[in-house]
Amino acid sequence: MSGGDGEQLCVLVVDDHEVVQWGFRTMLGELDWVESCLSATNGEEALALTREHAPDVALVDLFLGEESGPEVCERLLTERPELRVLLISGAGRISPATARACGASGFVPKDWPAADVARAVRMVALGMALFEPAPPPSSGALTLSAREREVLERIADGATNREIALALHLSPHTVKEHTSALYRKLDVRNRAEAVQRAQRMGLLS
Repeated sequence: MSGGDGEQLCVLVVDDHEVVQWGFRTMLGELDWVESCLSATNGEEALALTREHAPDVALVDLFLGEESGPEVCERLLTERPELRVLLISGAGRISPATARACGASGFVPKDWPAADVARAVRMVALGMALFEPAPPPSSGALTLSAREREVLERIADGATNREIALALHLSPHTVKEHTSALYRKLDVRNRAEAVQRAQRMGLLS
């Protein structure tokens, strides 16, 4: 795929999984319109690379360990307002309204074909927005599974994902999936918002 206007881009991948980082760097590095592809595992690393290299586009995972992808997005844009951010996720979704609220220019799932992800990066770099259609509103009350309620209660108690995993005899990855499902269902960006929304909806004792 060609850059069209001849401009080459610096792309920053922010993901806490090395294999995912490697995959994105390999895929993007083969494109003639990508000059360089950097990678960071957390918000602090991403900020440092943004200050040093001034990337044009950042791919930011929704969940970075204990960090929220949307929060990292806001920090990066405070540092470099002209940066274009594309949120990505393999576990969970984010509503277009929530993504836009944190300054993101788009969202794509990690299970998209490589060519489509590359096209999304290029579209965002060119100033376009790219969001999946929002799911239709639920006709009934919000429903959480028993496990999601257990995770939510422990989030409200201030427990970390690792502590929740130990308490519920789950893997940290499974806890992360339950947390992402809670964020999606509650239409929130982080733990604090999840607890506040759940309290307003009467989901917490």
